Amino acid sequence: MNSSLSYRALSSPFILPLLALVSAVILWLGWPIKPLGFFLFLGFVPVLYLEKLVSEGGQHKSPGYTFFKYSYLAMVLWNLFTTWWVMHSTVPGGIAAVIFNALFQCAPLMAFYFTKKLLGRVIGYTSFIVYWVAFEQFHLNWDLSWPWLTLGNGFASLNQWVQWYEYTGFLGGSVWILLVNLLIFLTIEHYPFQPIQKKKLLLPLGLVVVPVAISYLMLANYTEQGEAAEVVVVQPNVDPYREKFSGHDNFIPYEEQLQRLISLSEKQITPKTKFVVWPETALRVDEGYWEERIGSYTSIQQLQDFLKRHPGLELVSGIDTYTFYGDNKNASPTVRHLEGFGYYDSFNTGMHINTNSQIEMYHKSKLVPGVEKLPYPHVFKFLGPLAIDLGGTVGSVGSQPHRSVFKYAPKQSIAAAPVICYESIYGEYVSDYIRNGASLIFVITNDGWWSDSPGYKQHLQYATLRAIETRRSVARAANTGISGFINQKGEITDRSEWWVQDALRQTILANTEMTFYTRTGEYIGTSMLWLSLLLFIGTVGKGLMQKARPEEKTKYKNVKA
Repeated sequence: MNSSLSYRALSSPFILPLLALVSAVILWLGWPIKPLGFFLFLGFVPVLYLEKLVSEGGQHKSPGYTFFKYSYLAMVLWNLFTTWWVMHSTVPGGIAAVIFNALFQCAPLMAFYFTKKLLGRVIGYTSFIVYWVAFEQFHLNWDLSWPWLTLGNGFASLNQWVQWYEYTGFLGGSVWILLVNLLIFLTIEHYPFQPIQKKKLLLPLGLVVVPVAISYLMLANYTEQGEAAEVVVVQPNVDPYREKFSGHDNFIPYEEQLQRLISLSEKQITPKTKFVVWPETALRVDEGYWEERIGSYTSIQQLQDFLKRHPGLELVSGIDTYTFYGDNKNASPTVRHLEGFGYYDSFNTGMHINTNSQIEMYHKSKLVPGVEKLPYPHVFKFLGPLAIDLGGTVGSVGSQPHRSVFKYAPKQSIAAAPVICYESIYGEYVSDYIRNGASLIFVITNDGWWSDSPGYKQHLQYATLRAIETRRSVARAANTGISGFINQKGEITDRSEWWVQDALRQTILANTEMTFYTRTGEYIGTSMLWLSLLLFIGTVGKGLMQKARPEEKTKYKNVKA
């Protein structure tokens, strides 16, 4: 049977949307928090088959548009099935995240489509992996970053499979998933017109089994290292929609919130405790904390007195702060102005009070687009009033260019990375803290925006990947969500329940050794970006040549790549 006629028969109005739906469902099944990561090795097979039907069916006037249409449907459904919980905090924002992230994910798929069309099968199918991983690397670093669905995150619930992330980072997991998908597709691509050669399935099967076996071997032989540090994490469980912020229906006065934090802490603190960790935006006052006079606030003085009652204890907490710039309207891209007052910046801050009552600040710098960050503020500053209000600081907040590390004053080798909420999704970003001397990771977050959904559970699991990549112990303090501890193997060793007040204590190890991934950064993503650029230039060049010489285009169509 003629292959083009065969694929034309399958390229029906029902087959293409069905393939899109199947792809989305398989990817959703494989995503945390379900321990079904094996499905990720199959999720892109329907998309690859869809591309083959469209390209070789010969019945579509605009095959490129047809592939875009159905691949976009697959990406929209995957995003919707997996991240629908964002709508708990903002329905418009959640819808926008699904629509636009799916659109961005179509960029590498369309680049693959045209590269295969113009440069042939071998280069084309290779480009499928290169373009997608290059896209993920780009998506980690631009102002519209939403890397929740970076493929390597998909093993967060099965992190015993990916202990080798200490060498590759989570983009190594993305390459693994895409390569297995591609090999499975190439093995079954001619089905049902040709029988599947079962021997050929041994290659993709081996590519799954061998890395998993290596990972389990690494897990069995890894020994945690570092100096012991007793840490207490506190979960105050203040409802962010009704209790946390002034103006809410059941607002709990900030002084009462502070006393709850202190009371919960003192139930667990011992003479050996080195750090107590409070969640994101744990500290607030009605007039706001101005950094220039931070030590003058009564609540800060109360905290210093609290620490003095426990010699050797230091505090890391989330806090909302402001910095005054006077008349300097160009002080930062996110500068705000108040008539009669002047220019200032707002920050989502991590604060450290050490045993000498000295105060350090770190400003959260991986910011949530549309909530904390106006994308490209130099260009879109006029859209600031449209920022989504999650009940805290609204509009673009300030950031800083470097990652601060909070060192334990009596023992400088014990140093914490103050990773604030959304930042914990970014592997290379977290590694910046380690390169700056962090031997522990403290994740301070507020996951209550997403209600009782997969969102806060996924967020917890993603932190296990950061532990493996850096081989750092993690202490996690959530206002609501899940607080707890993760060891250097990525194992959750203790955790709170959802939506309860709690405080947990554990002795964790402060490791000062750096992993290969920590030293090198996102080398896989950077390499793929450069390769994608070469592929893109080659594809565009080939397209321009064919456009200039139509006879070459006709000749190319008649040649089997």
